[in-house]
Amino acid sequence: MKRDYLLELEALSEQRQIDLFFGDESRVSLQPCVPYAWQFKDEQVGVPSTQGGGVNCFGLLARDNRCHAHLTEEKVTGAWIANVLDLFSLSLSKLTVVVLDNAPAHKKAVKEWGKLWQERGLFVWFLPPYAPQLNLAETLWKRLKYEWLRPDDYADKDTLHFAVWKALKAVGTALHINFAKPKQANAF
Repeated sequence: MKRDYLLELEALSEQRQIDLFFGDESRVSLQPCVPYAWQFKDEQVGVPSTQGGGVNCFGLLARDNRCHAHLTEEKVTGAWIANVLDLFSLSLSKLTVVVLDNAPAHKKAVKEWGKLWQERGLFVWFLPPYAPQLNLAETLWKRLKYEWLRPDDYADKDTLHFAVWKALKAVGTALHINFAKPKQANAF
């Protein structure tokens, strides 16, 4: 049932009646994500790894690659997310829906600020539990960590922070994610 509602939101966005963004947070740390690697025989390959020094990211991503990303070294809390969404709500030009998962920080932010955001035209819609595959923002973090960041970006904290910021700012211009069109909602 909730998936059908999401398809309805996708259809409204496709028709340009609303803006639809998918939001989520992720941490990028000095312990790089290396899913696999290959090397020549007798070649030493290494990626520097250090504890701490990571950056927390919260991003809002639309299917057309519009991206609003915010970074912090602090813990991502409901209050921090609420501040990000509040600033976002001040920049809207049409009715906008933000799709979030059921993380406690997301629920807390919406509980405290949801009515004010609705007055500004921002509505938050929660995904069904255990459905990360429905959140386009998950693809953003996967691309950032596994494709867009290079081993050299993990040299130190400042280099990593700059590389993450640079990559997220390039989404929609130099960096693109090609999303498949959503399946059409069932007719009633």
